[in-house]
Amino acid sequence: MAEAEAVQLKEEGNRHFQLQDYKAATESYSQALKLTKDKALQATLYRNRAACGLKTESYVQAASDASRAIDINSSDIKALYRRCQALEHLGKLDQAFKDVQRCATLEPRNQNFQETLRRLNTSIQEKLRVQFSTDSRVQKMFEILLDPNSEADLLEKAANNLIVLGREEAGAERIFQNNGVALLLQLVDTKRPELMLAAVRTLSGMCSGHRARATAILHAVRIDRICSLMAVENEEMSLAVCNLLQAIIDALSGEDKREHRGKEEALVLDTKKDLKQITNHLLDMLVSKKVSGQGRDQALNLLNKNVPRKDLAIHDNSRTIYVVDNGLRKILKVVGQVPDLPSCLPLTDHTRMLASILINKLYDDLRCDPERDHFRKICEEYITGKFDPQDMDKNVIAIQTVSGILQGPFDLGNQLLSLKGVMEMMVALCGSERETDQLVAVEALIHASTKLSRATFIITNGVALLKELYKTTKNEKIKIRTLVTPDKTILYSVATTLVNCTNSYDVKEVIPELVQLAKFSKQHVPEEHPKDKKDFVDMRVKRLLKAGVISALACMVKADNAILTDQTKELLARVFLALCENPKDRGTIVAQGGGKALIPLALEGTDVGKVKAAHALAKIAAISNPDIAFPGERVYEVVRPLVRLLDTQRDGLQNYEALLGLTNLSGRSDKLRQKIFKEKALPDIENYMFENHDQLRQAATECMCNMVVNKEVQERFLADGNDRLKLVVLLCGEDDDKVQNAAAGALAMLTAAHKKLCFKMTQVTTQWLEILQRLCLHDRLSVQHRGLVIAYNLLAADAELAKKLVESELLEILTVVSKQEPDEKKAAVVQTARECLIKCMDYGFIKPVS
Repeated sequence: MAEAEAVQLKEEGNRHFQLQDYKAATESYSQALKLTKDKALQATLYRNRAACGLKTESYVQAASDASRAIDINSSDIKALYRRCQALEHLGKLDQAFKDVQRCATLEPRNQNFQETLRRLNTSIQEKLRVQFSTDSRVQKMFEILLDPNSEADLLEKAANNLIVLGREEAGAERIFQNNGVALLLQLVDTKRPELMLAAVRTLSGMCSGHRARATAILHAVRIDRICSLMAVENEEMSLAVCNLLQAIIDALSGEDKREHRGKEEALVLDTKKDLKQITNHLLDMLVSKKVSGQGRDQALNLLNKNVPRKDLAIHDNSRTIYVVDNGLRKILKVVGQVPDLPSCLPLTDHTRMLASILINKLYDDLRCDPERDHFRKICEEYITGKFDPQDMDKNVIAIQTVSGILQGPFDLGNQLLSLKGVMEMMVALCGSERETDQLVAVEALIHASTKLSRATFIITNGVALLKELYKTTKNEKIKIRTLVTPDKTILYSVATTLVNCTNSYDVKEVIPELVQLAKFSKQHVPEEHPKDKKDFVDMRVKRLLKAGVISALACMVKADNAILTDQTKELLARVFLALCENPKDRGTIVAQGGGKALIPLALEGTDVGKVKAAHALAKIAAISNPDIAFPGERVYEVVRPLVRLLDTQRDGLQNYEALLGLTNLSGRSDKLRQKIFKEKALPDIENYMFENHDQLRQAATECMCNMVVNKEVQERFLADGNDRLKLVVLLCGEDDDKVQNAAAGALAMLTAAHKKLCFKMTQVTTQWLEILQRLCLHDRLSVQHRGLVIAYNLLAADAELAKKLVESELLEILTVVSKQEPDEKKAAVVQTARECLIKCMDYGFIKPVS
C-alpha cells in the first residue's frame, strides 16, 4: 500500500515539475521517500529532487540528493550529470569534472557531456593559471616589502597591490593560505608607517565578508595587539585599525550582508565570545593612559556603532546591558575628564562629546524602567563617590561628569542634579581661585539652568558670584558662559549681542542710485562700519567659537518656553547660521552639541527663524557624520527642515545645501531614505535634476543616486508613463563629470535591481548605446566603473539584449579595458570589464583565446 502511494506521489511530483512548480514537486518527492524502501525508486526520487534543487538554485541540496542516488546506483548517468551541474555552481570544478568525465565514459557520443567536459577543462586551467599567478605575485610582493633594501617606488607599488589583492576574494584566500597573516605581522613589526598601514589595510580586506577568515585573523593577530595599534598617536594608523576592527565585527556578527557559499556557508562559528572580548578591550582602552586621544575616539566610535541596537524593533538589547554593567563607569570617567588637571587622560576636542553620545545611545536603548533605574544608580554612585571635601580635583571631576551627562540623556542629567550637594558644589566652584574650577562650574551651571526650577536656585544662590566672576576673569571662555543666565530679557539681550558680533542680521541691498539721490537731497546715508567687514566678522566668529559659544547656545536652546521666546529662538538661529559659515568650523560646532541644538530651532519659532536654523542644519548635515552630529533618533527629525528648504521660494544656496544634506543622510540607511520619501521630497529632487544651474542639477542627481536604493523610489521608475529613467540616461551623457558620475551611479543601481529597467533603458532614447559607450571609455575611473556595471547589468538581463551589445562597438571597448594591468586604482574597472566578457562567453557569443 505504501509503495503504491510512493509511486503515485512520484508521478504527482513529475506533473508539478512539468508545470514548473518546483517547490510542490520537491514536497511530493520528499513524501514519497518517507514511504518507500524500494532502492530503485529511492534513486529515482533523489535524482528528481536534485533536478528541482538545480531549478531553484539550491545547489548544496541538489548535490546531496544526486550523491544519494549515486550511492544506490553508481552508474546513474542522470544523477552524475546533475551532481556535476550543482558542483560547478558551487565552484567545485575539479569534482564536477570527475562526474562529467564518468558521464562521457558511459555515453561517449553525448555532445552535451563532451561540451561540458571541454568547458570545465578550460575553467579549471584558467583557475589554476590565476591561482599560481596569484601565489607567485603574493610571494614576490612580500619579498619586496620585507627586503630592507627595496626601492621606495617598488615598496609603494607592492604595498598597494597587496591591499588590492586583499580586497578580492581569490586574492585574500591565496594570501591567507600562503602564511600571509604571519608575513603581514612581520610588516607591522618593521615599525615603518607606510608598511604598517599596508598590512592593516590588507588584513581589513581579508576579513571583509568572511567570518571564518576574520575569526582566524583575530586569533592570530590577537585583540590586545590590534587595540595597541589603534592606541597610537598617528591618526591615519588609528583610523585604519578602527576599520580593521569594524570589518572583523561585521564579519563575526553577520552585519556584512554577503552571501556565503561552500565551506564558508557550512561553518557554524560561535562568535559571541570573540565579540565580547572585543567589547571588553574597547572599554579598557577608554580609561588607559597609554591610549592616545585619537585611539580613544576610535574606540568610542566603534562602541557607538556596534553596541546599541540599530532598530528598536529588535527585542534583544543584551549588548547594551553588558556594557552598562561592565563599562558604564569607564565611559563616565571619560565624560568627567578635565583637560587642565594633571590626572587627565589624552583627549581630542571630540572625545567627551563622543562619550556623551555613547551614554545617550545606551540610555535610549534600555527597554524598561528597572533597566533605566539601574543605569541611574550606577551614575549616582559614581558621582557621589567622587565628592571629597579634602580633594578639590575629585569634586571638579564629579561636576564635569554631571555636565557631560546633561549633554547626553537630558532627563537622566536632571535627575542627577537633584542629588544632595550637586547644585551647591557647582555654585561653590564658581568662587574657586582656579580658572579650571570656574570653567567647569560655569559650564555645568549653564546646562543646569535650562529648567526653571534649577534656574531659580542659581538666581538665588549664584548670580552674585557669576557677576563677580565676569568682572574679574580674563578667560573669555568663562566670560561668555557667565552671560547665559536664566532670565528671559537677559537671554534676548545676549542673543542680540551675539547677532551683532556675528553680523547675522538681514542686510538690505544698497542701490547706488538711491544713495546718490539721498546725498543730493542732504539725507543721512548709513555707512558700513569698518569692523562690519568680513575679515573682522570672521575674526570675531573664531574668538566666539574658541571661547565655547556653542555650548552656551546649546544650553540657551534647552531653556523652558517661559524663558526662551520665539524672537530669541530666531536670533539664536541667525547666530548658528553665521557660525556654520566656514566648513572648517562645523566639526567644532558638532563636537560641542550644536547639531542637536539646532533641531528644535528648525521645528519651532518664527518662519524666518525656522528657515535660518534649517539652513544651518543643512550646512552641518552636508559634511558631518550624521551619527555624531545628530545621535540616536534625532537624525530623523533633521529630514523635514531640510525638505522644506527645497521650496523654490528659497534662495539657490539654501536649495543646494539642503540637497547636499539630504544626499549625506540618504547614504546612511534605508530607514532615512524611507523618511525622506515619506516627507515627499522626491518630486522636488526630480525638479532640481531639470535645473539649468549646474551645481543644483549635480546635487539633486547625487541625492537621487542614493535614493534609488529604496524600493519605493524604484517603483516610481518602474511605473509607466513617466520620463524619470530617460532623464537619468540623458544626464549620463552630460559634459559635467560630477553629474555623469551621479547619474551613472543611479542607473547602475536601477538596472541591477530590475531587469525591466534594463529593457526600458534601451527604449527611452535612441542615444542610449552611444551614452553607454562614452561612460565605459570615460577618463574618470569612477564614471567608467559605473558605466561598466551598467553594461554588465544589461548583459546579464537577457540574451537578446546581450547579443545587441556584443554586435556593437561595446565588445571592443570591453576587450581593451579588460587587458589593462589592474593596479589599486583600476582594479574594479578591469575586473568588471572581465566579468562582462565572461558573461558573453557564458552565452556563447565569444570564445576564450588559449
